[in-house]
Amino acid sequence: MSERHPDSTPTTRLPRIDPAGPPPHGRPRDDGPEGSGTGDGTGGAGDGTGDGTTHPARTGPTMMDQMGGIPGIVASTVPVAVFVVVNVITSLRPALYAAIAAGVLVLLWRLVRRDPIQPAISGLIGVGVCALVANQTGEARGFYLPGLLYSGFLALVALISVIVRRPLAGVIWHGINGHGQEWRSDRRLLRAYTWATGIWAIVFALRVVVQGLLYDANAENALGIARLAMGYPLFGAAILATILIVRRAERAAAPA
Repeated sequence: MSERHPDSTPTTRLPRIDPAGPPPHGRPRDDGPEGSGTGDGTGGAGDGTGDGTTHPARTGPTMMDQMGGIPGIVASTVPVAVFVVVNVITSLRPALYAAIAAGVLVLLWRLVRRDPIQPAISGLIGVGVCALVANQTGEARGFYLPGLLYSGFLALVALISVIVRRPLAGVIWHGINGHGQEWRSDRRLLRAYTWATGIWAIVFALRVVVQGLLYDANAENALGIARLAMGYPLFGAAILATILIVRRAERAAAPA
């Protein structure tokens, strides 16, 4: 019986598994939880796009998603509008009840529709604070005091953000859209957002000046009307100005 040489002994070769290559025997690759990778070269969330560039993935909802989009923002201000109208028609106590009821109804409506409830909760808390202040002071103008102080705070924050070269309009806009803060490295965009933030600072300052004068004069009905008039209309104008300024800067910064 002849001896078999060691080099002629049949061996079993284990397939070499390359992390970047296809799996053995054509079986689908299992790279872990869903979304960590597809194994087909296209990449999963946060993987390369095939051109050697790696893009970060969005790991959660954007700020705008959390606010429920435009409908959520509008719904959060319904209780204030209800208070203004009911107070003009009747008196303080019915207006407070109506505003709180409106906040609860908005919350229930969004729950039924399975929409994000964060804006409704924020609106309900806000109207609760305003109602508490008005009830404690016994004056309808007390309902507008928290909003007046908040406008002053926002005007101050906007001004500070311009001074420290982190304009609030850019930070919020890119936060809403889930983008990073790389825009600050572009001088044109930084200048555009600085101008836009200056516009917002003026808007908030105007609210403080106009509504503050009406508050001091105890002109409750005029104060409520001013609150509505300097809400969506003024904010819409500021948003439009911001969009025009930023788009012009983006076109100028785009490569030819």
